Amino acid sequence: MKKSILVLLAFMLVFSTVAQAQRRGRSSNDVSLGLKAGASMTNLVGDYVKNQNFDNLFGFHAGVFANITLTQLFAFQPELLYSQKGYKSSAASNYNLRLHYIDVPLAFHVNTGGLFFEAGPQVGFLVAAKGNSSNVSVDVKEGYNTVDFGYLFGLGYQLKHGLGVGLRYNGAFTNIDKATTIGSVTYQDKARNSAFQLYLTYSVNGH
Repeated sequence: MKKSILVLLAFMLVFSTVAQAQRRGRSSNDVSLGLKAGASMTNLVGDYVKNQNFDNLFGFHAGVFANITLTQLFAFQPELLYSQKGYKSSAASNYNLRLHYIDVPLAFHVNTGGLFFEAGPQVGFLVAAKGNSSNVSVDVKEGYNTVDFGYLFGLGYQLKHGLGVGLRYNGAFTNIDKATTIGSVTYQDKARNSAFQLYLTYSVNGH
């Protein structure tokens, strides 16, 4: 896990440095700014989940992005998103866990006209966690890790100006639950976030 975190941090540093250099060296037409929003279908994956009756939970995500041209083929797109994640339990009637994150995806795009394929690292910051059953909502944030390291890949259609559409998968390296130590033994549930995100974008050339 520590190795994965170090690799992601290195990616973030390299990508940010490249983006800054490219932006300084190119005209404003090579940078577009945009809004994105869409629906999410989320659940958990991992060894712990195999023995549970978890169903998909639907939510939404929304935020802003900057698309920075690196070459005719490649672009870098950092984003800042509010994302809902979690799961619904089919074993417990009307129960779901809703996790609220501020996500920072760092996506590399391979462009062929307006069509693109994307992949990259992501870090998320947990801002709230609610266990919901019927009309009762309980704050359960203390039981969950506040930082979520992950990855993304997807495809879509997006021009430098105008509407776009995309489909992305967002996975995680980090388990959502905090580890618990009893005596000399540490227990860790192997459960990680998993999200499919379908979204629309609107972008304009930066100035």
